[in-house]
Amino acid sequence: MQDRYSSRDFRDNSLIRTAPFFEGLPDVIVEKAITHVVTRTHPPNQVILLENDWGTSVYFILEGWVKIRTYNLDGKEVTLNILGKGELFGEMAPLEEVPRSTDVITLVPTVIGNMPASDFVQLINTEPQAGIRLAQLMARRLRQVNRRLRLRESDSMSRVADILLFLADGQGKRSEQGIEIPNLPHRELSSLSGLARETVTRVLSKLERKGLIVRDRETLCIPDTAALERMLI
Repeated sequence: MQDRYSSRDFRDNSLIRTAPFFEGLPDVIVEKAITHVVTRTHPPNQVILLENDWGTSVYFILEGWVKIRTYNLDGKEVTLNILGKGELFGEMAPLEEVPRSTDVITLVPTVIGNMPASDFVQLINTEPQAGIRLAQLMARRLRQVNRRLRLRESDSMSRVADILLFLADGQGKRSEQGIEIPNLPHRELSSLSGLARETVTRVLSKLERKGLIVRDRETLCIPDTAALERMLI
């Protein structure tokens, strides 16, 4: 499935070595693990995985952003997560030997390293530090989900602020102006927060007027994350 959707493949493994998952692992272990990795570039809105596909690869995001998507019982699209540079996805299906449970779609031009699932499973089984890294990743994602669930009954301002902080914490890039994240379409923030798109648009405008966020066409900047955190209190 995934080969049909890739726009360009190359075998330069210098990028995959920068993935945080491999930090601290012995060089010889990393070299062996990435032997069969193929790095691929994808345009925006490209389907990388489909729900119910079988897991033949594990994916490392080297540049760009993807969304994790599913559908509710009414057939409405639900964005479960947004992942960016340094994250990995597709790891659960090969570990559990079950089909994929979600779709994954690029949001911007994205570079992804594809590791054969068998190589990933072998790495986890033979290198304790890799297993610890995976456990840390799962724990972090669980904490993020729990936080979002606790805020489901909060007011709209708190829920949008929390989503922005959630994205900044996971994938934000520090600049002189603050923490920058992609200026995602309002429908994505709507799906993540569980709010109507019109409500998200209204809240973002309020946050911008208060100086808590600064937006341009490509990025959304949070000048002071502590100030935005206080919106949740």
